[in-house]
Amino acid sequence: MAELPLSPSDSPGKAAIETQAAGVGILLQIMMLVLAFVLGHVLRRHKFYYLHEASASLLIGLIVGGLANISNTEENIRKWFNFHEEFFFLLLLPPIIFQSGFSLQPKPFFSNFGAIITFAILGTFISSMVTGILVYLGGIFLLMFRLPFQESLMFGALISATDPVTILAIFQELGCDTNLYALVFGESVLNDAVAISLYRTMLSVRQHAATNPSLFTAVWRFIETFFGSMSTGAAVALSSALLFKYAGLGIDNLQNLECCLFVLFPYLSYMLAEGLGLSGIVAILFCGIVMKHYTFSNLSENSQTFTAGFFELISSLAETFVFIYMGLDIATEQQSWSHVGFIFFSILFIGVARAANVFPCAYLINFVRPASRKIPMKHQKALWYSGLRGAMAFALALQSIHELPDGHGQTIFTATTAIVVLTVLLIGGSTATMLETLEVTGDSQGVLLGESSEEESDYRAPDETTSSSSGQNLKMKLKELRKSTATFTAIDKNFLTPFFTAHNGDVHGHRTSRGNEAHNSARQILKTSNDRGSSTSSPLLQSTALNGQDHRVESNDGRSRWLSPGNHLHNDKYRNMYAQSKEHERPGQAAGIS
Repeated sequence: MAELPLSPSDSPGKAAIETQAAGVGILLQIMMLVLAFVLGHVLRRHKFYYLHEASASLLIGLIVGGLANISNTEENIRKWFNFHEEFFFLLLLPPIIFQSGFSLQPKPFFSNFGAIITFAILGTFISSMVTGILVYLGGIFLLMFRLPFQESLMFGALISATDPVTILAIFQELGCDTNLYALVFGESVLNDAVAISLYRTMLSVRQHAATNPSLFTAVWRFIETFFGSMSTGAAVALSSALLFKYAGLGIDNLQNLECCLFVLFPYLSYMLAEGLGLSGIVAILFCGIVMKHYTFSNLSENSQTFTAGFFELISSLAETFVFIYMGLDIATEQQSWSHVGFIFFSILFIGVARAANVFPCAYLINFVRPASRKIPMKHQKALWYSGLRGAMAFALALQSIHELPDGHGQTIFTATTAIVVLTVLLIGGSTATMLETLEVTGDSQGVLLGESSEEESDYRAPDETTSSSSGQNLKMKLKELRKSTATFTAIDKNFLTPFFTAHNGDVHGHRTSRGNEAHNSARQILKTSNDRGSSTSSPLLQSTALNGQDHRVESNDGRSRWLSPGNHLHNDKYRNMYAQSKEHERPGQAAGIS
């Protein structure tokens, strides 16, 4: 039988060259990542806030790409990196988005939930519409490259996705107000989901433009994309919570399996949503939020430590690589720099749109809040200044290259990349100065605005002498909405959390010896406190009902904590509580003996 001739592409020599090129590319990427992390550490250590880690990663990519252009090796750089969109959307972006939802701190987030939702949904919609309309009008008046109206709205949607990673890092280092940090972080997390859904909606409307879709159709597609993706991610997360609650994986020889399953569930939600024609990014975002709230508490202590560190590690690597790639892309790829006017006016327009987002929404929030909970003007200015663009805007712009014809996608991609670079370098670098100018550094509050007592946190009744009838009606409706939110919180505390998390002794049949020890310790603490006949005799714990199935204790701050072998029974905190309580008990026992 005659042998088939080898094609040139199948020759062993070319295969070896391609393998070598791939190895050189991986080596170059690792070297740049190492340099970015080391440089970022040095900058943080010396408190040089004008250049943060994300900015340093961008500059490294720009410098390497510029050197490649000077030495005429940009073609080799492209081959070495061999960067594909599938690699970006399937491997780099999901851990970044999941970590955003997974790292949400529930206490400050839910304390400002109403304000965050207002900025994220209403504000992002306003921002995208204002940007799209201004871009379209700028093209009509020949100020910039002209885009069709639907494509202008698509650009407005994708460029409204904020990613203030640099600003948030500086917020933490300078000790800014807790509520300001919660507003910026929470708005940026949910803002991504809304921006993606708006972009998908505008793209769908453009693709079906021949059928003249109505406004109702566009709104329905947005609802379908957003809430369908959100429901998919939440359903997968709740399924994982039940699995970890009843599977009994928290024993030593199954912790590896426990961690593997926990890591796989976020990708399951992402791929499931994409397979259903929804947004995998929105799904994995809400999967992260729900898994942190329910599933995470069902893990063993060692698995909690590992998974939290693992996702933070992968997210940091992915995000650093994305910024390096953006710098390389600007320096090596062919860009539509002929439309400089489009870039310049787009920057001005997104500043105007950001203002149209922040200040009207803040006014609406302050209108219904009591005086003690209003968002001050200096926080509003800081929130406006925090509108950096990052990985999400870059990802959507990368998609637009193939989804928009006649070079329009390339123009949008060039403008988006330039906006990301300028906002990260200029705005990110001047954040510390801005915070000092606005005098919001070092004013971290111990009490959140939403954490006052029930009487103080409830909205005040409208003043009939100063408020109009419409204003009274609006305040009363928002007061009812707040009560419904409080009702959901109560439902979550009394029904959802007990159902999806391991709070009962009958959840796991594998009660470990450490779990029994902590369980008995809690009982002993409660017994000691009750024997003394005083609610304040124990400096650590005050008891509530503790029977065979309801194991809950309350600390002096009034917060309930479930005690169970499936949750945190073997946590060092409770063993320390028991030990300290015994220390307080010894003087009393000694006195009784004498």
